[in-house]
Amino acid sequence: MSDKTEIQQILDSKSDPDCFEPLYKKYYPVILRFVYKRIESLDNSREITAIVFSKALSKIGKYQEMGNPFSSWLYRIAINEINQFYRENNRARIISIDENGILSLEAESSVHKNENLDVLKKSLSYLTKDEITLIELRFFEELSFDEVGQILGITGNNAKVKTYRVLENLRSIFSRLGK
Repeated sequence: MSDKTEIQQILDSKSDPDCFEPLYKKYYPVILRFVYKRIESLDNSREITAIVFSKALSKIGKYQEMGNPFSSWLYRIAINEINQFYRENNRARIISIDENGILSLEAESSVHKNENLDVLKKSLSYLTKDEITLIELRFFEELSFDEVGQILGITGNNAKVKTYRVLENLRSIFSRLGK
């Protein structure tokens, strides 16, 4: 089965759940890392990731290949489950900032980590949940605009426009708070 293309694995999974295993093995670490960066509890992250793959397997028959990676669909399920976790547990959302994401964000937004990381963190806290999701997917997960759009149910071009609007807003907030 390892020589089958991902699309064929997906098609096979629609009629035989055992064929889902290679997809699970390929994407489990990626989705677990994504969830963990937003939850910061390994036990909760594992539980949410298990739910993501359980839902993916149960809904695989409805999956439609649209030119984006299968992972886009999994990210979308994961985002919904993370949001559900925060609603059910009445907790504040976590924003995990890593070095590569900061460098990528700096390059696009003209917000410089070296100026003041604390101001950047505070600036991010002023963004909405949807704005944070755009930033996370584009700069911390390093996904293309088309993939971000697929995950969020919008066009790639719309994802790009929204992301740059968020960056402009972030620049403005950073500028106000950095004074």
